[in-house]
Amino acid sequence: MTTPPLQQPLRALHRALRDGSVSAAALAESAAQAYRTRGQHDHAYKTWNGDAAQAFAKATDALLKQGGDAGPLMGLPVSIKDIYAVPGLPTYAGSSRRLPAEWERPGPLVGTLLNQLPVVMGKTHTVEFAFGGLGTNAHHGAPRNPWDPVAHRTPGGSSSGAGVSLASGTAGLAFGTDTAGSVRVPASMTGVAGLKTTVGRWSTAQIVPLSTTLDTPGLLARRVDDLAFAFDALDPGLSPGSSRVLATPDLADLTFGVPETFFWDDCSPGIAEAVHEAIKRLEAAGARIVTLELPNTDDAFTLFQQGGVAAAELAAFLHTSLPGAIAALDPNVAARIEAADDMPGWEYVRRRQLLDDLCRAAAERLSQVDAVLTPTVAITPPTLESLEHEGAYPKANMKALRNTVMANFMGLCALTLPVGRDAANMPVGLQVMAGPWQDARLIAIGQAIEAKLGNSLDVLGEVPSPA
Repeated sequence: MTTPPLQQPLRALHRALRDGSVSAAALAESAAQAYRTRGQHDHAYKTWNGDAAQAFAKATDALLKQGGDAGPLMGLPVSIKDIYAVPGLPTYAGSSRRLPAEWERPGPLVGTLLNQLPVVMGKTHTVEFAFGGLGTNAHHGAPRNPWDPVAHRTPGGSSSGAGVSLASGTAGLAFGTDTAGSVRVPASMTGVAGLKTTVGRWSTAQIVPLSTTLDTPGLLARRVDDLAFAFDALDPGLSPGSSRVLATPDLADLTFGVPETFFWDDCSPGIAEAVHEAIKRLEAAGARIVTLELPNTDDAFTLFQQGGVAAAELAAFLHTSLPGAIAALDPNVAARIEAADDMPGWEYVRRRQLLDDLCRAAAERLSQVDAVLTPTVAITPPTLESLEHEGAYPKANMKALRNTVMANFMGLCALTLPVGRDAANMPVGLQVMAGPWQDARLIAIGQAIEAKLGNSLDVLGEVPSPA
């Protein structure tokens, strides 16, 4: 059976676009066909840009035929979370109303992307103002997790449409953001790879803020190697023809720390088992596995349960920049904003200081290993029906973000890749965390892991057709 074009590696598509064996128009048409087939069912996009994208793809082909080359991502179909400012496309940030025109002027990251002439297929759904880990949205509905063709399960959030756009075949690369796990949770739940960059490595300018302290842009793709390809294309300061991502190391040269506590507690059936099996395979391939606990995880999770700093920082943004949006907030978001309104200034400062302490301790601890391995998400994607019960949403939301938020609170970079399925037959992710500013080495380590364990197609197979 012929592999659909957008399931092929981005590196292969890059070469094929230049040797003429595939066209940008054909890739855009493949994405559009997937949207016609699954778009209404999967509900990944807030704004579908299909017609304009196909016209742009044809113009890109004409430029390629003339020998033009705007960069590695030229002609590749991408989706962008509806929290990024993108020219010509409205920004809602998951809210009920369109944001002012200033949120349609691109920042540095989108500018770097658009300068390479990718084909933007549309803007994907997000939890309102990116404040949630499950992917629900009271205004626009939740995208469907495509791995359950019958029940409507959450896709993970807050980049809720990003993973779905990849799994359903409407994009080859997806842009999300990560404040407590909002790239890694949807990547894990939808069976793709996801990268959370170190805070400050990539600019967050013209990305609607949730937390000025913790927000990071991120990427989702079908493979870690696709993440590496895109990272090289986007990372600032990269000279032409050079590579930011390091050479893939041999597993026998790597030492992985594996915590024995916290990350494994109360996982849904099959999740811990799948991750343990993946770690055993890495050890059998020569990787050194040592026990290593991240510092003060219980204190960090208590801080997260109290709202961390994100609730206060989002409240500040809304009160100063979008006060009209507050009355119409999703109830799940509004409850946390209201709680933040009562926080005294000294408590906010205390929380910021605690985060600084966590970052220092974690950086020192991770200097002992190449990376730390854990389950990405501890729970199977819940059904929307199960979240309707009183208290069910906050409990599931906290559990979904429990493992991922540690990288955010500790200033780490992190990625996830699929390693199997749980007892509910839903994807399971392996989280790989490394020290701050080790993004390039982290991706190289992820490539080594993927080379042994396989990519999403190897591990999970084809996404089922809608029922």
